[in-house]
Amino acid sequence: MLQRRTVVDYALARRATLADLARGVVSRREVCDAHPDLLRAARHHGESIDKRCPICRSPQSLVHVTYVYGDELREASGRARARSELVALSLRHTDLRVYVVEVCRDCSWNHLSSSFRIGTKAPEPGHTDPPAVRRPARGRAVGPVRG
Repeated sequence: MLQRRTVVDYALARRATLADLARGVVSRREVCDAHPDLLRAARHHGESIDKRCPICRSPQSLVHVTYVYGDELREASGRARARSELVALSLRHTDLRVYVVEVCRDCSWNHLSSSFRIGTKAPEPGHTDPPAVRRPARGRAVGPVRG
């Protein structure tokens, strides 16, 4: 079983972005701006989710792309991984950061869905991890962050 620590769910930021789009505060072009590398990862490593894209309403084009970061991974840090790999990674490594990005392969919608830590390291009492994802206002993911 996968033990996740310091879980952050970005559902509120997602709803705020969609509300801003509906009110005209942001344009569709601003929210459908996935980087070509993210779209490539979505095509090759994305795992389908049972939801329609909130922008284009396309069925079966919405996927989750999971990125794993950690010093122990060395050059493999920051690569897209299958969720099925996370249990094995968490047992082999001390502390890894995982970011799950929601991506539409049709219209390029993308949003950070959640982040969490895995690994054999026990969390320190009262310790809160600082956010490690660069994002402009409204919680939109800019892209994978090295580090």
